[in-house]
Amino acid sequence: QVQLVESGGGSVQTGGSLRLSCAASGFKYSTYCMAWFRQAPGKAREGVASLDNDGTTNYADSVKGRFTITQDNAKNTLYLQMNSLKPEDTAMYYCARRDGPYCLGYSEAEYHYWGLGTQVTVS
Repeated sequence: QVQLVESGGGSVQTGGSLRLSCAASGFKYSTYCMAWFRQAPGKAREGVASLDNDGTTNYADSVKGRFTITQDNAKNTLYLQMNSLKPEDTAMYYCARRDGPYCLGYSEAEYHYWGLGTQVTVS
């Protein structure tokens, strides 16, 4: 059974950093596209960063240069390092898995497995 469990969220001041983790069970990260999404109150969920199984990364323009997506295959864990955080980064952050090795964008319908999310608040 596929499970994704996010952790690492919290409250930080503007300019601070957080590292989110997404622990997986039931499959191996190295085989699939993985991505981070976020949803702020009253807004649609949006893709933040993605990682193809060949290591190719993609970032939303709003987080380029500040966020880094990585994975530890030995721990089967996905990470999102977030630096220089801004109030507009406040959101619930979700990790998700696409059924394929390449992410090809952030269409939510293509991501069939989701975690429950971890809250990030920047003030």
